[in-house]
Amino acid sequence: MPSTVVVFFMEEDKSIPSLIWLDDLSEKVQDKFIVRIERLADCGFDLRRPEADFLRDGVYELRVRHRRINYRLLYFFIKQEAVISHGVIKKEKVPDKDIDLAIERMNKFARNPQKYTYSPKYTI
Repeated sequence: MPSTVVVFFMEEDKSIPSLIWLDDLSEKVQDKFIVRIERLADCGFDLRRPEADFLRDGVYELRVRHRRINYRLLYFFIKQEAVISHGVIKKEKVPDKDIDLAIERMNKFARNPQKYTYSPKYTI
């Protein structure tokens, strides 16, 4: 199975929401997400629970739990690329507004991947 290219969504102002969010987390949680991202690159669409899960409308989540806190990185696929949108701390479920934001970013990315891709591409 070919590996999946993992990229980070970049806003028009050149900020990268997922990396900004990750930077504020503990080193332990960051390390766990690095492993999840590596697994996403290795497995692509085949990555499943407990590491990842499908939410709705083409949006998935990478899942990390640490000290009873549920951390999630939302992502979507465009062709063979997995695009990481942003992160959230989940209480009972991932809020609809965050899924809607990921869908909005997915639509932007699909229209113009070069404009919304953080470079260099993150490949493992």
